[in-house]
Amino acid sequence: MTRTYFGTDGIRGTVGQAPITPDFVLRLAHAVGRVLKQTEARPTVLIGKDTRISGYMLESALESGFNSAGVDVVLLGPLPTPGVAYLTRAQRASLGVVISASHNPFPDNGIKFFSAEGTKLPDAWEMAVEEALDKPPVWADSASLGKTRRLEDAAGRYIEFCKSTFSNALTLKGIRIVVDAAHGAAYHIAPKVFHELGAEVIAIGCAPDGLNINYKVGATHPQALVEAVKAHQAHFGVALDGDADRLQMVDSQGRLFNGDEILYLMVKERLSRGGKAGSKRAGDAVPGVVGTLMTNMAVELALQEQGVELVRAKVGDRYVLEELEKRGWLLGGEGSGHLLALDKHTTGDGLVSALQVLQACVRAGQSLSELLADLTLFPQTLVNVRLQPGQDWKRVLIRASGTEPLVRVMVEARDAQQAQAYAERIAATLR
Repeated sequence: MTRTYFGTDGIRGTVGQAPITPDFVLRLAHAVGRVLKQTEARPTVLIGKDTRISGYMLESALESGFNSAGVDVVLLGPLPTPGVAYLTRAQRASLGVVISASHNPFPDNGIKFFSAEGTKLPDAWEMAVEEALDKPPVWADSASLGKTRRLEDAAGRYIEFCKSTFSNALTLKGIRIVVDAAHGAAYHIAPKVFHELGAEVIAIGCAPDGLNINYKVGATHPQALVEAVKAHQAHFGVALDGDADRLQMVDSQGRLFNGDEILYLMVKERLSRGGKAGSKRAGDAVPGVVGTLMTNMAVELALQEQGVELVRAKVGDRYVLEELEKRGWLLGGEGSGHLLALDKHTTGDGLVSALQVLQACVRAGQSLSELLADLTLFPQTLVNVRLQPGQDWKRVLIRASGTEPLVRVMVEARDAQQAQAYAERIAATLR
């Protein structure tokens, strides 16, 4: 079945336009509450958010929807997406909810969910919610309505969790780090994590006003970090996106490193310490790593030289996670900076990933450039084309022949000459 509302990362859109309206979000929470109550008499959900001004409105709508279904709510306030995932598990809650549109500009917002184990929920659960949305509401009676409270020390608990993923035998003393939180959910958390581990911290992108999230800062606009690292003569730069599940890093020379490079470094560092790339199953041979269809080919070849297999999942961290879980592997990620280390956290976490990189550099006594000297990414070009809603774009098909050593290229267009020209251009590139 096709999902109507859920995309690859929850439900997302422009605030004030369907489905990101308060009436729909109230209905959504009520439907989720009904699904939860099929297996639990008195569910509890945690709600965190990023710094968008619309978060207040959507938080209120979610709270009302859950309470109306007889579900208790715990408000976390501004907190990174992986922080909500961690606290959902730590607090033994039934569900974690994040109000965020991640790296999107401030007019957008979204809702995404985590299971009681702090993991992304499967398609079947999302389909159950969509089915419940199509049914009339069943309001809880007054005695059964849910209650709401606030977890006052949510940020502090998550800070301690992040620090726990960094070796107790190591310190960041003597290291200057520029931290860019994209004016997002980690604005009050990221600087403290690195500072409390001993680093000298210069904070940028840590002054949210409700309207400036991701604006010319953060992981999607890393030039601000590059310039700040050079200006402050810092050893490292760390850039997160609006909900802090995405990471980009900069070295002392101002060179930018993306998720593909960071993933390779994480694998290489584990192998250098005599371990494996990571597996949940004892006795495995050197296992593999999960990337995506867009993972740079140079990473795949470099991993092969290390004796590590790279498996490509569909684009989207949920699909990387599904592949990791299926194979019992631990490390995976995307070039965009979504990175997974399942022995550290159940979901992608920009702060935890940054700490893994810094840990590797401190252990080796080397810079990022030195540790990645054996990896040179192949050039890639990505062109974004904005389409009108409902515009049909699926008119290009590239597939391998099942009967001959051929790759078949098919392009459909209203204009025959246009279809011919594009098909020949793609074919020439493949040749």
